[in-house]
Amino acid sequence: MTNSERTFALVTGGNKGLGLEAARRLGTEGWTVFLGSRDESRGRAAAGKLAADGMDVVMVPLDVTSDASVAGAVRLVRERTDHLDVLINNAGAPGRVTPPAEVTVDEIHSVYDVNVYGPIRVTNAFLPLLRAARNPRVVMVSSAAGSFAVVTDPEQPIVKMRELAYTSSKAALNMITLRYAQALPEIKFNATTPGEVVNHTFAATDMNNHTGQLTVTEGTDSIVGLAMIGPDGPSGTFTDRLGPVGW
Repeated sequence: MTNSERTFALVTGGNKGLGLEAARRLGTEGWTVFLGSRDESRGRAAAGKLAADGMDVVMVPLDVTSDASVAGAVRLVRERTDHLDVLINNAGAPGRVTPPAEVTVDEIHSVYDVNVYGPIRVTNAFLPLLRAARNPRVVMVSSAAGSFAVVTDPEQPIVKMRELAYTSSKAALNMITLRYAQALPEIKFNATTPGEVVNHTFAATDMNNHTGQLTVTEGTDSIVGLAMIGPDGPSGTFTDRLGPVGW
């Protein structure tokens, strides 16, 4: 199989949780998966496990907060392929759940550096490789916590999470997704939350101390689904595993 016939995907934050599970599921489809990981040792261990199961996985050292690291990731991917079919911006930071009246700008900045600036930094760096693909897709792993519709619904558990950094960063990511989709119609840009908004549930991951009600596999259903959409698939949407989510 030539490179033009193969499907290549890059997953940021791929060494554990949703990123690792998404990488595993795409690998089982026969895709070549670039597993991005800020921690090289953890990334190599994760990639090694997938490779041991017969998947074509390449570990990519990737810190989404670093221009130099992202540039290095682009060079490494270019050594393997002349195009990138799918980019999954999964790397995320939860912050310290600090109340608005107590949060500092430095804390806000550290969360935004990963959750907002990171996806922009990575997406723009990989645009040439995405544009070289026949059906390029970008999946932004967002959160229901970034939805105004969800946060203003008194029945939703997130209402009681009185913090500023994480929720506002995911709201920003949703807008970023929309603006990319409008500006670059040749690429499919979609945001998703790893949960079921209507059922007030979310996936169990390290970020929430595994308190979620859904498995990590269920949490990646919408991520993988959006990664696999065809040329006639949607762009500029916000969904969970059950369907559309209100902005």
